Amino acid sequence: MNRAARIAIISVSVVIFCYAGLGHVLGHATDDKAYKSLTVYGEVLQKIQQDYVDDPNMHTVTAGSLHGLLESLDAQSSYLTPREYDEYKKKLANSATGDTGLTLSKRYGYIIVLSVLPESPAMKAGIRSGDIFESIGGFTTRDMSVGQALNLLSGQPGSGIKVAVIRRGKATPEEVDIVREKLSTPKIITQKADPDILVLRLPSLDAGRAEEVRNRLIEAEKQGIHKVILDLRECGRGPVSEAIAIARLFVPSGTLTTLRGQTVSTQVFAAEPKQVIWKGPVSVLVDVTTSGAAEVLASAMVANHRGDVVGERTFGLASEQKLITMDDGAALILTVANYYNPGGKAILEEGVTPTEVVRAVAEDDSDSGDEDAAPAPENQKEPGLGPRPLSPEDPIYHRALDLLKTPVKKAA
Repeated sequence: MNRAARIAIISVSVVIFCYAGLGHVLGHATDDKAYKSLTVYGEVLQKIQQDYVDDPNMHTVTAGSLHGLLESLDAQSSYLTPREYDEYKKKLANSATGDTGLTLSKRYGYIIVLSVLPESPAMKAGIRSGDIFESIGGFTTRDMSVGQALNLLSGQPGSGIKVAVIRRGKATPEEVDIVREKLSTPKIITQKADPDILVLRLPSLDAGRAEEVRNRLIEAEKQGIHKVILDLRECGRGPVSEAIAIARLFVPSGTLTTLRGQTVSTQVFAAEPKQVIWKGPVSVLVDVTTSGAAEVLASAMVANHRGDVVGERTFGLASEQKLITMDDGAALILTVANYYNPGGKAILEEGVTPTEVVRAVAEDDSDSGDEDAAPAPENQKEPGLGPRPLSPEDPIYHRALDLLKTPVKKAA
């Protein structure tokens, strides 16, 4: 590090100390904790610069500390450096930017795949829910936020990006090349499970999905179908507004969800009786691949006792993020509000627990019994062939069918 850089780092530290001290003396802070944190941060920077074994790159140190700061809040909050944010803006502004069809989060210290859109580039490349990305584009995900990962995975349609994938039971990463494409909205997958049972599999909750579900339900009633299964497994995309609109098609009364945050006005979303169009039996299928808006829908059904919700506890990702730009050209993707179930618990922290818990993986497939192992959904089709089939061998689907076929006992 040259002399000018050393002086700059020391000056920054001095400014931080002075700012913290002045704020404390003048009483400008409403919370002394903020000033104490600044003091500690400045002291740590100074110690690193003075005592580290080698001459440190302080730009890298600072960027790393900011990445860690955001990641310590929750998996979806991210820090983008000025270069990363500039790249992010260009991709966002280009309507032709390609995508991979992945919903991601971070667990086990690495980027993990929550769900994969049907017929997407990721599915065609053989990526599956539960896969862990050790690296993306040659960069380890150990030091990567979800925002950075998504930024790397998007790009020019037709271009490829390499990911190193660790799968359950495998110790060695497998290198996979994903070719980006311009994605279209995935269609609802329908299947008749019985003459009077219709299955609607929702791979996403993109804008307009609620109206599409509404039309399918009206058509089903005309065809003499009396029972419905909503399959929300592998559903991880879409705005919560669509989830609320779909819930209102089924739930006649009660609170659906509440949104609140430190700087976000509390919003309570309630059922609207006039919007209900399906009064017959309904079951909802969920598992660890269910995340985001789909969790709000499942939570509303559970809390209002509107049919059975069958499967495993969902991932826990229902929240709202805000992009905040910084003076130096960097940006924060910051979680500013959480969605809460009607009982007052944050879905981000609790996920959604089904009314009927069923394991997605057979008991004898638990092999090592390692609780930190990545989830590996059962009944996955071969890579690149589309979504997993619905069959009686699927334990969650099979249990939902049994519940719908069981006659409801009338109260004496």
